[in-house]
Amino acid sequence: MDALSLAAASGMRARLESLEMLANNLANQASPGFKADREFYSLYLSPEALRSASEGLVKPPAVAPLIERQYTDFSQGVFQETGNKLDVALSGPGFFVVRGPQGPLYTRNGQWRVSPRGELQTQDGYPVLDVNNRPLLIDAARSFTISTGGEIRQGVEIVGRLAMADFPQTEALAKRSGTYFQWNGPADGRKPSAAEVHQGRLEGANFSPAEAAVRLIGIMRQFEALQKAMQIGNEMGRRLEEVARPGS
Repeated sequence: MDALSLAAASGMRARLESLEMLANNLANQASPGFKADREFYSLYLSPEALRSASEGLVKPPAVAPLIERQYTDFSQGVFQETGNKLDVALSGPGFFVVRGPQGPLYTRNGQWRVSPRGELQTQDGYPVLDVNNRPLLIDAARSFTISTGGEIRQGVEIVGRLAMADFPQTEALAKRSGTYFQWNGPADGRKPSAAEVHQGRLEGANFSPAEAAVRLIGIMRQFEALQKAMQIGNEMGRRLEEVARPGS
């Protein structure tokens, strides 16, 4: 494959990966606390390309665009007023801590429910943990309030305090299903969060349909241009073969 076709094919593959990432963002756009994925683009240079570049050639061969890596955008989404006391949002960096099937999980999704036994849970049934890593229990028959510091009160009694974790280095936070993250770094990488809790609100996804529409149009135009470039490369290769054929 010639250098033009190779670069075009690699670019098309990178745009397909971008479309897959964009589709996942769109599928979760209505999920409270969802954090969008984005990408870093880079260029792959073959050893021959690096050698040609070092020798000062203008057009080194085997240069291929690619997505170097995806990353999660942890910027805060817009708050939505719900008036539901079981909806909570965090203002500032940090996560709520819940007990997943294989250990603690971290989420910005504060859309909760109360189980029949009074356990505060996520919509997936994961217990919401307190500062002592125990499930939070409340009396479902009584009203409750949550302070900005995470204290849960029923009347004058403090029944628990929400565990909130922060990770100054987020590279080791791995996405799990839905809006959950798992920490795969060292234990000292987790810090207490100073975020404020807001009851009766939910944090929206930090990715809008309008942004998705603009990016989708851009990716499709880039894909079409790369497809045309690949067709041109193939046509050039065919004509070179005809010229080089004996008796042409």
